[in-house]
Amino acid sequence: MSKITLAKGLNMGLRKAMEDDPKVLVMGEDVGKLGGVFRITDGLQKDFGEDRVIDSPLAESGIVGTAVGLALRGYRPVVEIQFDGFVYPAYDQIVCQVAKMRFRSMGKIDMPIVIRIPFGGGIGAVEHHSESPEAQFAHTPGIKVVACSNPIDGYWMIQQAIACNDPVIFLEPKRQYHADKADLDEGATPDPLFRSRVVRRGSDATLLAYGPTVKTALKAAEAASGEGRSLEVIDLRTLSPLDMAPVYESVRRTGHAVVVHEAHVNLGLGSEVAARISEECFYSLEAPVLRVGGFDTPYPPSRIEEEWLPDLDRVLDAVDRSLAF
Repeated sequence: MSKITLAKGLNMGLRKAMEDDPKVLVMGEDVGKLGGVFRITDGLQKDFGEDRVIDSPLAESGIVGTAVGLALRGYRPVVEIQFDGFVYPAYDQIVCQVAKMRFRSMGKIDMPIVIRIPFGGGIGAVEHHSESPEAQFAHTPGIKVVACSNPIDGYWMIQQAIACNDPVIFLEPKRQYHADKADLDEGATPDPLFRSRVVRRGSDATLLAYGPTVKTALKAAEAASGEGRSLEVIDLRTLSPLDMAPVYESVRRTGHAVVVHEAHVNLGLGSEVAARISEECFYSLEAPVLRVGGFDTPYPPSRIEEEWLPDLDRVLDAVDRSLAF
């Protein structure tokens, strides 16, 4: 076993996928010689060459459009969008071409594109560098959307996404890149890509999170345990399609659910999760499903981002309100 960070896990996963399949290409701004802004692709161009790790112009629409052409010719391109807020110039390509090609061809054409997007805040960056655009892509039929939250998932999920014949938006919580380490067993059998996972068992309330807020939810559960409360934490992992079976099972036991994400609460992914829980678990609920997220404003200046992001206190306050209902 080796102890790795999320950044290292993603790097190793990309390397393994490229070793296993010569049709896997990596492309994006500064992904080659620099190794990416966050060094996720560090060393890959040196080992695989400039034909497979391609430094692109600063043109997200052109990057994704080129990936569409490569996928049509049998390649499996992995595109890096340098920061979450830079993806919007490519939005037309993603929604109008990437998402629709398999349907347009009645399933005759595969579209095995992975679009990697570092997302979320917590790194002291300005707007366009700390956003959470996941709901905009999860709302688009034809695209899969997943979010890793830890080093082990980073290693396995990137390989599974590359192997998928559907396009995958692959969200990476940038503040977790170098934050924590975990032991990687490369011989283990990973969980399926499109499955949520219970990461902490509990009986009083269910916390649902993904990406950067999984760690926040786990900290909240640990703090709540000191007050005699048992919180179950579920890492959603897959945002489209949502895997709700573990969620329903948990909520039917606890009767309380709180969804946590960094994106704005208004029309965020928590809205869909809350609606589905209400539809399927109505008679088990002892309180409304509550949501904790960012405020409905553009991302703030870095000096006040910690007040804007959902934190331990806001999650525990939501738990208190749910249990007191």
